[in-house]
Amino acid sequence: MTMNSDQKNGVKTVPGQISVAYDHVDKSYDGQNLVVRDLCLAVQRGEFLTLLGPSGSGKTTSLMMLAGFENPTRGRIYLNGVPVETVPPEKRNIGFVFQNYALFPHMNVAENIAFPLRYRGIKGAAARQKVDEALAMVRLSGLHGRKPAQLSGGQQQRVALARALVFDPQLVLMDEPLGALDKQLREQMQFEIKQIHARLGVTFVYVTHDQSEALTLSDRIAVFHDGRIEQIATPTALYDQPQTAFVARFIGENNFFEVTVTAATAPPADSVGIAGQAHFYRVTTQDGASLVAWSHHVMAAGSKAILAIRPERLEFAASAAPSATHNYIRATLEKSFFLGDHLRLQFAVFGPESLIVKAPPHLAVPAMGQSLTLTAPMAAWQIFPPTQNTQKTGVA
Repeated sequence: MTMNSDQKNGVKTVPGQISVAYDHVDKSYDGQNLVVRDLCLAVQRGEFLTLLGPSGSGKTTSLMMLAGFENPTRGRIYLNGVPVETVPPEKRNIGFVFQNYALFPHMNVAENIAFPLRYRGIKGAAARQKVDEALAMVRLSGLHGRKPAQLSGGQQQRVALARALVFDPQLVLMDEPLGALDKQLREQMQFEIKQIHARLGVTFVYVTHDQSEALTLSDRIAVFHDGRIEQIATPTALYDQPQTAFVARFIGENNFFEVTVTAATAPPADSVGIAGQAHFYRVTTQDGASLVAWSHHVMAAGSKAILAIRPERLEFAASAAPSATHNYIRATLEKSFFLGDHLRLQFAVFGPESLIVKAPPHLAVPAMGQSLTLTAPMAAWQIFPPTQNTQKTGVA
């Protein structure tokens, strides 16, 4: 079993500690078009790994192959070192939480949770004890006799989670389980799922298209795009140091601009937090402004690039005095929106371009049309090869 592609994405595996492994897995539904392409991925025992991506990226298909509901077209899938492509879903000892909960409407809460126990021959007092423990874990003690229709959406989701955990599975899979809940309840359930994972230490593989959900819950996130893993890393690394323009655009919010690489330059003193091999360059914007930015990639002088800067990294500057660690840009305020926990400000920059800044909610807002100076550390500005751009420049 080889895991080279996963290793290229920065995964450090520990022998004997791999719970799940995809080994060069392809999946095609029509024999021609691949929806999953050469997937190599190792999930550590006890890890919470999220498969994140837009619709059609291959994340759900990858989960369904692991669950046994779909078969790989090519490659192998391992659970604790054992290939499982020919093992039926019910024999894999996997708990599964579906997006629509999939509770039996004619059964009460206790019967729904006990269903996988009955299949495994656990009955009577032993089953009742496990059901009681599972209900206590999801904070639903005392609701044994209610039918699913008598529960709220959040309670139904807790019952589905209890059913997935009641038989002590080696692995728990969750397919967009919080998608039907409102924002406040979704955030509450994220916290509870994270607590349960920490308490049990079971391996979780979680699918979502919601980036905030992935950032909140995960030990690592695998970002899917066009059937492949674009990058796999910790939430902090994905957000602060995306390897491609797609990841920079999909995780969080970014401003993007076309620039030209002028020359390589020495890294600023405050760049020590950037992991891996970072290359610093001086770049020129369309209106001739000169900035310093970094990249994971080697860029040639004169080449085109995509410059990215996150809205929350920019601040107002009293002046544009020369700095060895910060870039300064001139900007004209166009729009201002109060969003409760922050201000969203839109500026005209670099001639015809627009840029978004997220500022503290009670900051004194300049007058519309006023020109001012914005600044951010050079280490906050990142460039990508133009072939990685997934959309025209501007605000993402």
